[in-house]
Amino acid sequence: MFVHLENVPRFYKNYVKLVEETDILQALRISGERMMEVLASLTEAQQDHRYAEGKWSIRELLCHIIDAERIFAYRALRFARKDQTPLAGWEENDYAPEANAEGRSLSHIIGEMKRLRQSTIDLFEGFSPEMLDRKGIANNNEISVAALGFVIAGHEIHHRNILTERYLTHSATL
Repeated sequence: MFVHLENVPRFYKNYVKLVEETDILQALRISGERMMEVLASLTEAQQDHRYAEGKWSIRELLCHIIDAERIFAYRALRFARKDQTPLAGWEENDYAPEANAEGRSLSHIIGEMKRLRQSTIDLFEGFSPEMLDRKGIANNNEISVAALGFVIAGHEIHHRNILTERYLTHSATL
């Protein structure tokens, strides 16, 4: 199922634009596989690298991706089940320092990401076409279950690009 950009809240359009696949499950699988390929090249010595002062470490960035995927998948579950309760937004910069990134090894975080993506794929595999069309309100914006699937994939692609373009180009000497 393809989602039209006019049906995606403004804040998420740039994420969805990064997704080349028109099938949600393929988009989730491919973005996850490509992220795992990049993460396989990381070493423990790189886990606390920041490409600039005040930016998240690699571990913090990965924990952010995990938090976002869980939140978006939870929203999709609620809306797919016809829960019309408006859902609050979340502030990524408040979540990041509370993720205990420095208390977890890079390998543990990567394993968690892999398991989470499989769980997200399992969730979306269970949605019927009717469920994928359902909508709800999150952070004062209407969004469909399908759009949330593409947001998950696009958000990961966005951060994978940042990881390769900003973090890994500057940490090549590590």
